[in-house]
Amino acid sequence: TRDQTRCLERVQKSFPHPIDKWAIADAQAAIERRKRRNPLALPVDKIHPLLKEVLGYKIDHQVSVYMVAVLEYISADILKLAGNYVRNIRHYEISQQDITVAMCADKVLMDMFHQDEEDISGFPLMDEEPSANEEQSYYELVRSFMSDGRQYLRQLNLLIKVFREPFNSSPMLFSQHDVDSIFSRIVDIHEVTVKLLGLIEDTVEMTDEGSPHPLVGSCFEDLAEELAFDPYETYAQDILRSGFHEHFLTVSLCFQSICEGFKEAVQYVLPRLLLTPVYHCLHLFEIIKQLEEKSEDEEDKECLKQAITALLNLQSSMERICSRSLAKRRLSESACRFYSHHMKGKHLAIKKMNEIQKNIDGWEGKDIGQCCNEFIMEGTLTRVGAKHERHIFLFDGLMICCKSNHGPPRLPGASSTAEYRLKEKFFMRKVQINDKDDKDGEYRHAFEIILKDGNSVVFAAKSAEEKNGWMAALISLQYRSTLERMLDSAMLQEEKEEQMRLPGAEVYRFAEPDSEENVVFEENVQSKSGIPIIKAGTVLKLIERLTFHMYADPNFVRTFLTTYRSFCKPQELLDLLMERFEIPEPRPSEVDQMEGGEQPLSAELKRFRKEFVQPVQLRVLNVCRHWVEHHFYDFERDAHLLRQLEEFIASVRGKAMRKWVESITKIIQRKKQVQVSIPSHSITFQNSPPPIEWHICKPGNTEQFDLMTLHPIEIARQLTLLESDFYRAVQPSELVGSVWTKEDKEIHSPNLLRMIRHTTNLTLWFEKCIVETENLEERVAVVSRIIEILQVFQELNNFNGVLEIVSAMNSSPVYRLDHTFEQIPSRQRKILEEAHELSEDHYKKYLAKLRSINPPCVPFFGIYLTNILKTEEGNPDFLRRHGKDLINFSKRRKVAEITGEIQQYQNQPYCLKVENDIRFFENLNPMEDMSEKDFADHLFNKSLEIEPRNARSLPRFVKKYTCPLKSPGIRPTSARPGTMRHPTPLQNEPRKISYSRIPDSEAEGGAVSAPNSPRTPLTPPPASAASSSTDVGSVFDSPQGPSSPFHSSKICSLTNHRAHSNPIRPPNMGHS
Repeated sequence: TRDQTRCLERVQKSFPHPIDKWAIADAQAAIERRKRRNPLALPVDKIHPLLKEVLGYKIDHQVSVYMVAVLEYISADILKLAGNYVRNIRHYEISQQDITVAMCADKVLMDMFHQDEEDISGFPLMDEEPSANEEQSYYELVRSFMSDGRQYLRQLNLLIKVFREPFNSSPMLFSQHDVDSIFSRIVDIHEVTVKLLGLIEDTVEMTDEGSPHPLVGSCFEDLAEELAFDPYETYAQDILRSGFHEHFLTVSLCFQSICEGFKEAVQYVLPRLLLTPVYHCLHLFEIIKQLEEKSEDEEDKECLKQAITALLNLQSSMERICSRSLAKRRLSESACRFYSHHMKGKHLAIKKMNEIQKNIDGWEGKDIGQCCNEFIMEGTLTRVGAKHERHIFLFDGLMICCKSNHGPPRLPGASSTAEYRLKEKFFMRKVQINDKDDKDGEYRHAFEIILKDGNSVVFAAKSAEEKNGWMAALISLQYRSTLERMLDSAMLQEEKEEQMRLPGAEVYRFAEPDSEENVVFEENVQSKSGIPIIKAGTVLKLIERLTFHMYADPNFVRTFLTTYRSFCKPQELLDLLMERFEIPEPRPSEVDQMEGGEQPLSAELKRFRKEFVQPVQLRVLNVCRHWVEHHFYDFERDAHLLRQLEEFIASVRGKAMRKWVESITKIIQRKKQVQVSIPSHSITFQNSPPPIEWHICKPGNTEQFDLMTLHPIEIARQLTLLESDFYRAVQPSELVGSVWTKEDKEIHSPNLLRMIRHTTNLTLWFEKCIVETENLEERVAVVSRIIEILQVFQELNNFNGVLEIVSAMNSSPVYRLDHTFEQIPSRQRKILEEAHELSEDHYKKYLAKLRSINPPCVPFFGIYLTNILKTEEGNPDFLRRHGKDLINFSKRRKVAEITGEIQQYQNQPYCLKVENDIRFFENLNPMEDMSEKDFADHLFNKSLEIEPRNARSLPRFVKKYTCPLKSPGIRPTSARPGTMRHPTPLQNEPRKISYSRIPDSEAEGGAVSAPNSPRTPLTPPPASAASSSTDVGSVFDSPQGPSSPFHSSKICSLTNHRAHSNPIRPPNMGHS
């Protein structure tokens, strides 16, 4: 149509070559796909009526499709560029500023969107960028090497797929010998680079959490012993031989037709780009040495030493070759980096630009750092015609021509210390670079800068080598975005042509193609690493994605192993993992069978084993490793399961798998030898713990230990230690599926039940202490002492303890004791009131306080149980899709997020001493042998006895305590700065640094984190009669008592597990 033709002409006019060609091809393909109902990502149906409004007339729907396809192509191009930039600076989200910065570094996009603008600002200084000079840890060196390795691999791909391919595809012009003489063993170097990067990525993925850092030494050692790096020596000899650069002019003339600038790129950029592997090899020796110095693992250090020894001959050969032909430079400073985007050194780049700008008199306009991204080079050139020497500073966005400043400054206010005076500057995106043939006279070693207005400036270098250096830099700046897109296009085409063949679903169930009947992904949501997030799926699809060949997803592994028991038994999981591991080889296609028989082609089979079999098997082993490391209780409860896993691990063969098999075996042996039920207190702290505080009772006098005879500080400390142990021992698997409310709760949630029972017993014990103290004076002292314990709980960030006391004070028998509370000092009543406010408005103040404190702490567990119950009951276990039930994994992920929040506070122990004599709280049994109803009646009747209803005066009772009632206070006897302080009112609490969740790897933040030290839940206790009874008055129970005597709200807690199962009663002391 005419409109379509006008669109085509507009694209050809606006879009530089070769983007116009690719955008038009995408638009034509979109129209074809539209006919087959394969829609674009952008909503054509919404944009079509908008175009009519904007244009004022109706256009054909096909034209809208065409325009949207062009927009989608260029949008994807911008986002891909910004994504590469964000990945280089190791961030995880693309901001508007990132897009601006990335576009400013791309000449093609700048020409399209800012044709008439002088310069574009958008590079504020990034203060958070670390300096490159800072000392790097082992892990940082590994991450940096992986990041550089991926950039290096892209440069190798550029050499092979963009530059080498035209040579290969022109056999009439270039023989194989010609190609090899230019590119040498670049393909072998590419192969070893892919292999090394893969080994390091696998090692980082499989790193033990107990390891100080990823142990990558064996990766270098294995390849060094195989002589895999030897191609670098041949390559360096070929590339650095004399006369190597002489033929590039002649060769480049053959490629004028490929695209604009390709001839110049072959002539000037290719020779410099071919130096990249040489510099990278020198960098490799340096990085192995640095890793060996930084390694904290003896075995890893030894591997790195062996690698250094194995590479000594290669290193001496490389240094000898380079010393003859090349100035040895650090990789970051070398000419091979002309081509790369220096984005991660932005901080240093701006510093360098500012130094240069300060050294130039007469600078006007925006700062260099606001319109440039990186400094490229500097040197002296002669301006032809005027024959003046000019000192040139070249940046990616600007070329600055200066004159040496020998005399005094000519401009008022100019610095006399400046070395140069500004003469002119050129914006790189507004100029064209034109090569000048050498002539006798003024044009020797010259090139021309052509401005947009048609004027031009000619510069001449002193030698051919100098000119080649300038042209390499200028041409790479001018055409690098075009070459980048050529590479992306070539790799995309290669991906389409080389679809990897997999075994059929009839022989390998995990090869079933994705469909809405077996897997559903979250719409418009991706993880920070770009991995799609599963919403629902069959067990087979979940296992497939758990061990996917294309990427590792550590967050998914953690969430799956935490939650899988709600839809799959441990034996089923192990069977599925072993089935996933045994991968049959694909059958050849009909065409292949006709050509070569039943066996698939060897190259295809090699690729299948390398890109599918090996990653899947590695990830199966990784899941097994995480399973035994963090969820060994599955194997403790089932000896057959453990035996089967050990047999499977022992059967795994292959050199690549050997060290992972050894790692899993070591973990199993360690777990077998040391069964840890609760965290150990044999921990080394930076400061020594405070001494034990004693009051009336002294050490050893255990028979008289009581609420009033022990020091309130020490009661609070020992209770906090005990509750911290209980809290830290709870495993995520005890929570998923609300298993603590089910029949077999004793098996699946022993640690959680122990914490619930302790909380119930302690709350009841506080109530009992109050109402069984008949004398009013003594009762006031008891309540006051309990409030002091609450204050110390606040100091220690034991929120569970605080809310236990609040719950006891708010219970019906205690709440109604008006005469008692009237005699409590107003300061203590205020403290109690503020503690009570923590639970108001859905625990709003408590949550704010929890996020503001520094660990260690004991969070209130009840709120987590409430949230898990709401999630479990408010979301279905399965989602119905096309008549099939899919496991609702998004529900499990929500539960895992809650368990992850629990785990983030399980890592930090208290720097306090355990006093075993005071640990009698662990065995509290306030109910003794009473039933729940009898005990509740006893407490309430006792309350009525000591304070009858509507009584103006109270009955007199004999005192029960012979010891003094005066409190020792809550200031430690050996107080030292920072040991203890009185809590400030909640509304005035100073905000501290919040304790953020611990991330799992580079790619991660926001992930559910596993605790540093593995803990094994308790072996379940034998079922007793006590376990079928009901909890009484627990802070976990949601008592609907009357309003508090000290505030107008009520303490609302937690689980309604009575609706699900027989509630729990605390175990009796001395009874079974």
